[in-house]
Amino acid sequence: MSDWSSKNPYMSEITENYILNGEGSRKETRHIVFDLGDSGLDYKVGDALGVLAENPPHIVEELLEVQGWDRETIVETHNGARDLYTALKKDFEVHLANKKFVQSLAHKVVSSGMRISLSIVSRSRNGEEWSASDSQALPPGLAPNQASDDPVAKVEALVDDAKAVEDYLWTRDYIDIMREFDVKYSPEEFLELADRLKPRLYSIASSHDAHPGFVELTVGIVRFEYNNRPRGGLCTQFMADEIDTSGAPIGVFMSPTKSFILPEDKSTDIIMVGPGTGIAPFRAFMEQRVFDGGEGRNWLFFGDQSAKTEFYYKETIEGWMDSGDLYRFTTAWSRDQEEKIYVQHRLKEHGAEIWEWFENGAYFYICGDKQYMAKDVHRALISIAEEHGGMSNEDATHFIEKTMMREQKRYLRDVY
Repeated sequence: MSDWSSKNPYMSEITENYILNGEGSRKETRHIVFDLGDSGLDYKVGDALGVLAENPPHIVEELLEVQGWDRETIVETHNGARDLYTALKKDFEVHLANKKFVQSLAHKVVSSGMRISLSIVSRSRNGEEWSASDSQALPPGLAPNQASDDPVAKVEALVDDAKAVEDYLWTRDYIDIMREFDVKYSPEEFLELADRLKPRLYSIASSHDAHPGFVELTVGIVRFEYNNRPRGGLCTQFMADEIDTSGAPIGVFMSPTKSFILPEDKSTDIIMVGPGTGIAPFRAFMEQRVFDGGEGRNWLFFGDQSAKTEFYYKETIEGWMDSGDLYRFTTAWSRDQEEKIYVQHRLKEHGAEIWEWFENGAYFYICGDKQYMAKDVHRALISIAEEHGGMSNEDATHFIEKTMMREQKRYLRDVY
C-alpha cells in the first residue's frame, strides 16, 4: 500500500496536456497525463485520481488588493504558519464564496450609522433551512420601497431567503461581495470564514497495465465570465493553465473504488454508458479488457454535442472496433440533427438486445452527470425491463434497483 494521500500527496508532473475537441467546439475537454515517477503508486481501472489544486493567482491578487492586505503578513493555518499570499493560494477555497461569509455580512454591513442585527441559523445543503430574526428598523428617511437599495436591507432580505442565498452565491465570489457591500475583514477574520481547500477527484481514464508509470485523465475545463471577470473550475483551470506541461509539481494521490470494478470473470459481457467526459473510466476499462484478452463482449454507448467536435478518442475507438475488441459502439450526438438525441434514447432503441445481454449476465456501467443523465438512463433501464422483460413497473423497478444493483452488483455507477 502506498503512503501517499490527500495529506501527503505525491508531487507529480504533467507530461501531456492537450485538447480533445475539434475546431469550432464550444467545449474544452483535455487529455492530461501524470508521471508517477518513483512514487510506487498503483491503481486499477475504476479508481479515481485525487488532484490538489491552487487558487488562480489573479483571484489571490484581487483579494489582497480589495482588502488592502499585506501579502507577507504571517498567518496561522491548518497547514501551519504561512505568509498570507501562500495561505490564500494553497490552503483555502477563495475562488468561490460560501454561506458562512454571507452570514458574516450581518455583522459587517452598516448603513446610516445603524448596524444590522440578525440571528441566522444555517444547515447543510441537503435539507437546508435558513431562518432570520430581524431587529433592524429602516434608517431614518428611507421609505419602505427604497429598502432594496440599502445595504442593510439587501443583506436582511438575502439571509432570510435560502433560495436567494444559493442564487446569489452561484454568480458571485468573495471579491464581488466585498466590492458590493464595501466591507473589510482582517486576514484572520477572513480565514476563519473561508473553507479549506479540498482535493478534486477524477475518474481515471487509463489502465496501469497499458500505461505503466503513468495515470491519465479526461477533463472538461470549466471557464466562464461574470461581472467582467474570468471565472472557472478551480482544479481544471489549474491543470490547464498554471501547470500545463511546465514541469511544475502538482500533488496527486489515488482514491480506490470498491464497487466500480470489472467483473472477475473475463468472459462476462459489459455495457458501458459514458457520454462526454463520462467516457474516461471506459477508456480505462477497454484498455484493461484488451490487455487481459478475455472473451467477454464490450458495448460502449457514447455521445456529446457533435461528432465533428466532441468525438473523443475517435482513432482509438475505431481501432478497437477494427480489432473486434469493441463488439458494438453506439453514439448519441445531440446537436447533429434537429431532434436532440441522448444516450437514454439509444438504450431504448436497442432495448431488446440489451435485455438479452442482461439475461445472459452482462454488467451495466454508467459514468457522468448525476442530476439529469444518470436519472434518464435509470428510467430507460426500467422501461426496457418492462417492455422486453414483460414486467410490471413495480417488478421492473425491483429488478433494476434491487436485483441488479444491490444483490447481483452488476449495475454500477460512477456519477457526480
